[in-house]
Amino acid sequence: MKNKEPIIINNISDLSKLMGYAESRHPLIDIIEFVPGKNRGTPDGRPVVFNLYCIAIKKNITGTVRYGYRQYDFNKGLMTFSAPGQIYSFEEQPDISGMTGWFLVFHPDFIRKYPLSKAISKYGFFSYQTNEALHISEEEEIMIDGIFGNINKEYQRPIDKHSQGIIVSQIDVLLNYADRFYNRQFITRQIVESDTLTRFENILTEYFNSESNTFPAVNDMASQLNVSVHYLNDMLRTLTGRTTQQHIHDCLIEKAKVLLSTTELTINEIAYSLGFEYPQYFTRLFKNKTGISPIAFRNNN
Repeated sequence: MKNKEPIIINNISDLSKLMGYAESRHPLIDIIEFVPGKNRGTPDGRPVVFNLYCIAIKKNITGTVRYGYRQYDFNKGLMTFSAPGQIYSFEEQPDISGMTGWFLVFHPDFIRKYPLSKAISKYGFFSYQTNEALHISEEEEIMIDGIFGNINKEYQRPIDKHSQGIIVSQIDVLLNYADRFYNRQFITRQIVESDTLTRFENILTEYFNSESNTFPAVNDMASQLNVSVHYLNDMLRTLTGRTTQQHIHDCLIEKAKVLLSTTELTINEIAYSLGFEYPQYFTRLFKNKTGISPIAFRNNN
């Protein structure tokens, strides 16, 4: 069976038509309140590519959602975020007929002249997969609902010179809270996340103990763990204080120490065997991690 062609949404007008809602009041932004009985999925369950920023809070969905590599039932608040160019798709379409919540979409041009245009790139959760949604508590849900409500009130007012700036400032507040709540989620779901961490460490251990001295790239690690690169990076930073790349580098340096201590391979040969294209980079990394050069380490050991 051929994969279904995705639906491409380039502007707010296209989105209104897809979802069956009234035409937006503004060409660059729309906020939609989900109403039970009026929600619908994509035609034939086709994936959708939004060339827009999308922020949604969804409640009262019947079914399950994938969170990482596990299945969870949910009926409380769940938030999703996507940046322009990302794909929304589901292995199984949950029942959204009774769904409530909000859906905020805006074109990159809407925030172009504001500091948020640059700051928004720091929020890694815009690059998470759909199955890595933010699960919020009742207290957090009330706060998020309030911010969406404030955006909607301003959106419904007649447009004046302050409208855009006020809405952008509310989006900024919304993203700051989301960042806080994601950090909380990594901690409160530590049993789930520690399982991912254990599998991550096991993969690195297998590479360390294997006859091959090459190590996986960050993308490879995320793929094997069935999570996005940004999600894995943020999870590890929250739980361990180190990024995915730092974990890989730490393991790689330990492997290098073994090779320096137990073999007669040259520094260049060790660098190439560990996957470094340029030995100088290996030497620089080794010195940054250990405080001494590979040659000095070998002489000392």
